Amino acid sequence: MRYAIDAGVDVIQLRERDLESGALAALASELLALIPSGTRLRVVINDRLDVALAVGAAGVHLRSGSMPPSAARSMTPPGFLIGCSVHSPVEAAAVGRDADYLIAGTVWETGSKPDGHAVLGIDGLAAVVRAAHVPVLAIGGVTAERAAEVAAAGAAGIAAIGLFIGSGAPKPCRAVQLTSIVRSTRATFGIT
Repeated sequence: MRYAIDAGVDVIQLRERDLESGALAALASELLALIPSGTRLRVVINDRLDVALAVGAAGVHLRSGSMPPSAARSMTPPGFLIGCSVHSPVEAAAVGRDADYLIAGTVWETGSKPDGHAVLGIDGLAAVVRAAHVPVLAIGGVTAERAAEVAAAGAAGIAAIGLFIGSGAPKPCRAVQLTSIVRSTRATFGIT
C-alpha cells in the first residue's frame, strides 16, 4: 500500500471475494486509514456496494453480471465512483453512461486466468473502447511494454495485478516499488 501511495496510483480495487461482510469492512477500513489526506489514491470495493458505502470507500467496482450500474447509481451519493468489468463491445455499450469507467479484459493471456480463457486481444479492446461511453481501462496480460498498444487502442489506462508484483520469490505477495512503473505508464497515456 505504501508503494502505491508513494507512486501516485489513482485507484486500488479491494478484491477479496471470499471475505464475509464484516471482515471485508474491517480490512477496507484499515486500508482507508493508511491513505494520507491530499493524495489522489482512492479505494473502490469489488462488487460489494453495501460495504463500500458503509466504510466510506470512494466507490464500487461491479463485476460483469452483477447489479446494473444504474441501480448502484440510484443508491449512491454524488461523486461516488462506479466501475464495471466488461468482456465485449456489447457489454460496454449496454452499460451506457451509468458507470464512471469500464475495465475491459482479458486482453492477453495471463497467469491469473486458466489456460484457454477467452481473450479480447488488442483489436477486441479497441472495439470495446469504440462501443463505450466512458473511459476504458485494459486488464489481463498487461505489461509495461504493452501499455503503448493499449493507449493506441484508445483505452484511457490500465488495471493490473501481475504488473505490480515482482517475480522470483515463492511467496504469493511480491509487492515491488511502483514509482517507475506508474511514471512510465502515466507518460504513455499522457497523464500527469
